[in-house]
Amino acid sequence: MGWKIFVHSVRMVLDNLGAALRVSLLLYLVQVVNQVIVYASPQIGAASGEPMQSPAASFELLIMMILALIASLWIAVGWHRFVLTGEQPRGVLPHWHGTAIMSYLGRSIMIGLLLGLGIAVVAGLALGLATAVPGLVGVVVFGLVGLASYLFFRIGLILPAAALGERLTLRESWQASGQDDKAILVLALIVMGARLLIELPAMIDGSTGTVVSLIYGIVVNWFVTMIGISVLTTLYGHFVEGRSID
Repeated sequence: MGWKIFVHSVRMVLDNLGAALRVSLLLYLVQVVNQVIVYASPQIGAASGEPMQSPAASFELLIMMILALIASLWIAVGWHRFVLTGEQPRGVLPHWHGTAIMSYLGRSIMIGLLLGLGIAVVAGLALGLATAVPGLVGVVVFGLVGLASYLFFRIGLILPAAALGERLTLRESWQASGQDDKAILVLALIVMGARLLIELPAMIDGSTGTVVSLIYGIVVNWFVTMIGISVLTTLYGHFVEGRSID
């Protein structure tokens, strides 16, 4: 079932590619600009200790980061609503749902804090034990990432609910996704594996900080973004709304 959920999410994007581009392309360009600015920003000198950039440049970077965040939330809400309600984007932009976007942001922060706190506690214990056994650190890190992904998918159904203006608690999300928790575990492992395979080609020129890697990341991250949103959409549609994924 986990594999079915993943394949269904990928097909959701590929089968609706035109709509996916209308929902996301213009907004994604904001994120692209932000990535390029970050890439082009001067790095701090190890010996000189000079500031990374001027106050004005730092302020501009902060504004771009905020705009990129808003754009990512707008894309997520727009795609959730397109898939779950059939709401079509207006030209090259999805409809603006300010309340839903702010709710999505608030719930994202809540999930981030909960997962960060929980994983930090587990990581402290696990890494403390792993350091005593050479070679186990990598395994522990992989396991922690997998645990974080699993927990995110279990409680992350509150995000599509926010996009729809629906009220769904963390407990309700956990209970709904618990209908097939093994599928969620398999899905988390598949997503981790897919992400690893996607990131490997970025090292083709021997570094992740080159123009080639930047361009590759810009192109690939669009698919990663849309498929990631689609996974949550599929989980919500299947476990909360009872939709079939066959």
